[in-house]
Amino acid sequence: MKLKLRIWRQKSAADTGKLVDYELHGVSAESSFLEMLDLLNEALINRGQEPVAFDHDCREGICGMCGVMINGVAHGPEKAITACQLHMRHFKDGDTIVIEPWRAAAFPIIKDLVVDRSAFDRIVEAGGYVTVATGSAPDANAIPVPKQKAELSMDAAACIGCGACVAACPNGSAMLFTAAKAGHLNLLPQGQTERYARSVDMVAQMDAEGFGGCTNIGECTAVCPKEISMDFIALLNRDLFVGTLVGATKR
Repeated sequence: MKLKLRIWRQKSAADTGKLVDYELHGVSAESSFLEMLDLLNEALINRGQEPVAFDHDCREGICGMCGVMINGVAHGPEKAITACQLHMRHFKDGDTIVIEPWRAAAFPIIKDLVVDRSAFDRIVEAGGYVTVATGSAPDANAIPVPKQKAELSMDAAACIGCGACVAACPNGSAMLFTAAKAGHLNLLPQGQTERYARSVDMVAQMDAEGFGGCTNIGECTAVCPKEISMDFIALLNRDLFVGTLVGATKR
């Protein structure tokens, strides 16, 4: 395959970036999107040029590192996959592909396609954990968990923190991420003690990081590689309402 690539290049957060055009030949239809970028970088290095910086790690759709906008869509045109799982057979010979970083005020660009997503870490630090003393590891059946609650909790825990929800949202909201990280604990017996304080503190941190407000547009779940439902946003809003009424907070 022969492709025309338009890639966002930016040396640092302080610099002005721009889209730069590249032509790439000999791309296998069976290669992954990141392997295609590897091929481009190899060609750039051989020509003595600066390779394109992009995040990657496991390349198996687990770590959430590989987030980029591909032709204006977070993670590309296919549903329920990350960029590393996208294969070039979904494109045609001669296609022009525009590749950009996540666009959100809370995700400042570090270089090229790499953004700083540490704001997500601080949201989790604000309450995405259980602090009750558990002692030694209990037996698996010591605390009964209803099957429906267990399955819902696992659905929320599937969030890999890639940031696609933020990049796709017109408001730059992190509500789906925050709802997933709070929800998988709020649904379990072990998370009940801090349920409302967790919800209040995590949303407060989300706002402090500069993410926008949620207006239920739905772009977040449409691009989520794990297809996390907006139902978790409703659950978080309910717990946030109760927590605000009772003045719950761990801070």
